[in-house]
Amino acid sequence: MTRVAGKIAIITGAASGIGRGCARTLAREGATVVIADRDAEGGAKVAAELGAPHRFELLDVTDEAAWARVVEATVTAFGRLDILVNSAGIAVWGDVESLTLAQWRHQHAVNSDGTFLGCRAALGAMKKTGGGSIINLSSVAGLIGVPDAAAYCSSKGAVRLLTKSVALHAARAGYNVRCNSVHPSFIDTPMVSAVVNAAPDQAKTRAAFERAAPLRRLGEVDDVANLVLYLASDESKFVTGTELVVDGGLTAM
Repeated sequence: MTRVAGKIAIITGAASGIGRGCARTLAREGATVVIADRDAEGGAKVAAELGAPHRFELLDVTDEAAWARVVEATVTAFGRLDILVNSAGIAVWGDVESLTLAQWRHQHAVNSDGTFLGCRAALGAMKKTGGGSIINLSSVAGLIGVPDAAAYCSSKGAVRLLTKSVALHAARAGYNVRCNSVHPSFIDTPMVSAVVNAAPDQAKTRAAFERAAPLRRLGEVDDVANLVLYLASDESKFVTGTELVVDGGLTAM
C-alpha cells in the first residue's frame, strides 16, 4: 500500500463519484490528499473519513483566484504538490440545435476552463519542487461523438488536446511534470444515476448504459481510480501526453 507514499495530491470533484474514489485509492496507497470541491459538506465528509493529514479545501474550479488559494494552501501545509487529478466535471445534455449559449458556456467553464486553470496552477507549484503528475478526467465522449451531448463532447475533447499541449510544454521546459488524460465510459456514479432516475423508464435506461460496452456492464469507480493511481505513481514515469481509455471496449467497436 505504498505506490504513492509521501506524495501530495489535490483531487477536484472529490466529494463524490470518481473524484471520491480517487481520493480513497491514493490515500490508501500512501498519498496525502487534499479533497477539493465546491460541495463543502460532502468534501468535509470525505476528509473526515480519510482522517488526518488529509484535508478539505473549498474550490470552485471555474474560479481562478480559488485555484491559487488552494494550491498555495497545499504547498504551505505540506511543502509541495506532486499530483493533481482534475476530476470535477458536469454533463449538460442537448444536441447542437437545442443547446442554449448559456448552457454551452457553463459546460465549458467547468470541464474545459476548470481543467486549464488546474493545469496552470499545478505547473507553477510542481516545477519548483522537482516535478509531478497531472491527470485530467476526460471521457469517451472526448474521443467519439454523442448526438445529444454536443457541449459535453466539445468540452471533453478540449480536455484531451489540452492535456497533450501541457505534456509537451512541460517536457520541453524540463519541468519533469507529466500530463495524461483518462477517458471513462459509463461509470456507476451519482452522475449516471441522476440520468437513470430522471428517465421515464429507469430500468430500460440503465440496461442501455450497461449494453453500451461489450463487457455488458457499467464501469465501477475503482476501474477508473486504479488507472489514476498508475498515472500518479512512478510506475508511469515515462508516460505523458497520452489518453488512457477505461470503457469496457466501447470505443473498440
